[in-house]
Amino acid sequence: MAEAADFPGTSPSPARRWLRRTAALLAGAPLLTGVLQLPAAPVADAAVPGAAAKATGSSTVDVSLNSLTPTAPTEDDTVTVSGTVTNNGKQTVTGAEVGLRLGPALTGRSQIDAAAKRTGYQPGADGADGAEVGGKYVEKVSKLAPGVRQDFSISVPVKALDLGIDGVYQLGVSLTGRTSAQPWSQVLGFERTFLPWQAEDADTKTKTTYLWPLISTSHLTAETGSDEQQTPVFTDDDLAKEIAPGGRLDQMLSLGRKLDVTWVVDPDLLASVDAMTRSYRVRTADGRSTTAGRNQAVAKHWLNDLEQTVQDEKVVALPFADPDLASLAHNGKAVSGSLGQLKGATDVGAEAVETILHVKPRSDFAWPVNGALDPSIVDVSTSAGAHTVIARSDSLRETDGLPYTPNAARPIGGGTTAVVADAGLSTAFQGDMTGAETSTLAVQKFLAQSLMVTLQDPDKQRSIVVAPQRMPTASQAQSMAKALTALSGERWSEPQDLTAAAKAKPDPAATTRVPSAGSYPASLRKQELPRSAFQDIQNTQNKLNRFKTILSEPDRVITPFGRAIDREMSTSWRGRAAEADGFRRGVQNYLTTLTQQVRLIQKSDAKLSGRSATIPVTVQNNLVQGVDHMVLRLTSENPTRLKIGGEAYWEQPVKIAGGHAQSVKFTTTANANGPVPVYAQLYTEDGQPYGEAVRFDVNVTEITLTVMLVIAGGVLLLVLAGFRMYTQRKRAARKQAEEAASDGSDHGPDDGPDGESGTETGDDDPEQPSDPTPDTAPESTDPSDTGERVDR
Repeated sequence: MAEAADFPGTSPSPARRWLRRTAALLAGAPLLTGVLQLPAAPVADAAVPGAAAKATGSSTVDVSLNSLTPTAPTEDDTVTVSGTVTNNGKQTVTGAEVGLRLGPALTGRSQIDAAAKRTGYQPGADGADGAEVGGKYVEKVSKLAPGVRQDFSISVPVKALDLGIDGVYQLGVSLTGRTSAQPWSQVLGFERTFLPWQAEDADTKTKTTYLWPLISTSHLTAETGSDEQQTPVFTDDDLAKEIAPGGRLDQMLSLGRKLDVTWVVDPDLLASVDAMTRSYRVRTADGRSTTAGRNQAVAKHWLNDLEQTVQDEKVVALPFADPDLASLAHNGKAVSGSLGQLKGATDVGAEAVETILHVKPRSDFAWPVNGALDPSIVDVSTSAGAHTVIARSDSLRETDGLPYTPNAARPIGGGTTAVVADAGLSTAFQGDMTGAETSTLAVQKFLAQSLMVTLQDPDKQRSIVVAPQRMPTASQAQSMAKALTALSGERWSEPQDLTAAAKAKPDPAATTRVPSAGSYPASLRKQELPRSAFQDIQNTQNKLNRFKTILSEPDRVITPFGRAIDREMSTSWRGRAAEADGFRRGVQNYLTTLTQQVRLIQKSDAKLSGRSATIPVTVQNNLVQGVDHMVLRLTSENPTRLKIGGEAYWEQPVKIAGGHAQSVKFTTTANANGPVPVYAQLYTEDGQPYGEAVRFDVNVTEITLTVMLVIAGGVLLLVLAGFRMYTQRKRAARKQAEEAASDGSDHGPDDGPDGESGTETGDDDPEQPSDPTPDTAPESTDPSDTGERVDR
């Protein structure tokens, strides 16, 4: 936001306050004169540039300011400042006292930043001795030995501070004392903070939108159990720690419940916690097995609390798993299919939030990392249906020197609105907030900057947005909540949801130019997912697309693998390249394992001893669900010698129940002897090969010439033997006839009681031997079996 012009307007204050402040300044004149009569040595040192710090030794004692209450006092309040003083020097400090020093009102946001960066005590800038709140509002420390720490607490009525005009005042805590090396009273330790002062409610208040993110890292894998419920498998049980009482996400929920914020939710978090409410399993540390998860009660409690909290609240659903838009724009857009992944994640994300929380979220907001934009990021963000991009003021910088912070919303072309979050306020609670002092100073600076936004132009209402880090720690969330609680008094600020902020009237003087690609921060670019990651993602998606076409229940793999692929693009992988690569490999390997459960059984070489036979090929399905829409093709590499079904190759449909195998039979015809390579390959219905081909040889051995000669010789012997028997029977018949005639028999010539028929029936043709029995299965025209149960 624009911070170049830091001339806050003067808010109306009671005249008596102005008079009292003026009188106080005049009354301080004699005291300032007294300051000039201090011992010559310290004053002389202070007059020399750079000598003041050395003369006062303001780093000798560490002053820690651990608490300031109330954070934004009113006229009738009493300000209490608590902390510790620790002697880091080598000499004992004596005659010391801890007191407060009130500096002048600061004139702009840049002055607040400058004061926060200063270290040590600087006379004038940190309030002269005349600005010290003395008397009974000090705590005496008679002796502070080296390395010793002592607590202090000072309470001062606001009226005693004699604050004047509305504004932001620097409030210092100093320890003055003596050492043996410097036996005069001097500032030996100093810490500064800010005291926002708004005597009465502002006539025009700043509308403040604060995003409250519920986002975590990826915990759920693509793996599921083979049971009907498809028991999910988690990489670890760390999510349970986050949602357990006192955990990070539990803190975010319990704190946010009391605040007027806009909830920004990653649907993957909701889906993961929802999966934990039922039976789930967790991988062991070595990744070789899983154990039963036991945090169902914790998951149910957190999810129920969240559902109750967000009813009637504004909820923004990010695309599923919070994809890294900048990585996708810079490295993934050139990989075919990547943008389609983003659109699917957006649609699935909105549906998941509505299904689990029973609220209808807004899903048309895009939130790039740190709000950093360039044209390609805007293009990718809007390609999935987003109309508003959440940016930040250190990306869309003001160039016209505005004397105030403009509205967050502004058009950036193509019907897209950028909601530009205030960088100073958005980054106020980064870093380690576990220390009481760090948290206190951050809260006071946040409130000071917030008040200064209002005071920059008291008559001009502004609408600002605060977009903190995506995954605040528990201590950061506590500090954020403390600051927002102070704003809830609505003395200079009032809450507003993100939708309203996006619809606010743009300031015509605010910048609308999207930064060039070259201006994108190099530090952020180094953390992006590489192009190879998106190629891996697309390879996994392509394999999933082929796999699902053969399944009888494709949703059992589409859902877990589709969501796992979304997680592969998550923003949470930034700074965790090794973990991201491991997650992608895990998804790929598990999908490969499943696809290999449908395969051809290896087959040994076959021997064909005749002209035709049936060759069986076995397909095994070790999945728990059936497979269909596949064909098995058997191909002869030498169709001149061996044909399959009368052709070079033949195909037959395959349909196998889960956990079964099917023997598919092919008719073969041999035309010549010799080995013939044969390949069996599964195909999907659209002609894509599935799995590895199986090769085996069919050795054709036809009937040889020697065998034919032996058979011909045998036939000739049979014919000759038959002819001989025929001639012998003829001779015997004639002999009997002659004997009968010579005996003068009276019998007729045709038949006699002992005679044979006048015609004789010849012997049957000799039976033709069949082909020798082949070692392949006998030819059959019966259809292949639907499946035979196999051991898994």
